[in-house]
Amino acid sequence: MDRSRSIAFFEAQFRKQAAAQDFGLNPFEARVLPLLHGDVLELGCGLGNLAMAAARQGARVHALDASPAAIESLGVRARASGLEITAQWAELSDYAPDRDYDCVVAIGLFMFFPPEIARGQLARALGAVRPGGIAAINVLIEGTTYLDMFDAERGYHLFGQDELPRAVAGWQRLDDRVEQFEAPGDTVKRFRTVIARRPAARA
Repeated sequence: MDRSRSIAFFEAQFRKQAAAQDFGLNPFEARVLPLLHGDVLELGCGLGNLAMAAARQGARVHALDASPAAIESLGVRARASGLEITAQWAELSDYAPDRDYDCVVAIGLFMFFPPEIARGQLARALGAVRPGGIAAINVLIEGTTYLDMFDAERGYHLFGQDELPRAVAGWQRLDDRVEQFEAPGDTVKRFRTVIARRPAARA
């Protein structure tokens, strides 16, 4: 099992949030939720707040994360609610979807991998979107100064500001924005979020 610094960071965070019943959507999740439908793959689902919300509106969700605490919490909540969610632990640096989905979501995931792996996993995620389906991707980008959650030894990737738009060239971009937030230690986090619809015929 991968016990990298990044996973340990989030494992502790998820345990605290679960104990506090802190299951609210973050701004990126709230933005994508209205678009989620049908078969949804969420990579790096964390506690599964978006997965739960999407399932409540009728989606069938396959939610994956590398944090055992997060998957355990989501599994308990999904079973108690009777929602159509498959919660599964996965090593996401080499995960390859084995089928297509109506929606593929990866919020705050790919930047935790070294550059070659990050770009490869982004391509795999986009490749799993059915024609006419939705991809919602969010990453930290060049210029962020908050790096405490990264494992420098294992490597990470701050995406170029225009890297996501280039990855979905030819798709219909439904939302595309760069946002900056204050972070601990007088640092900042800069994100790019792209929500795009794949052409009805594969591009």
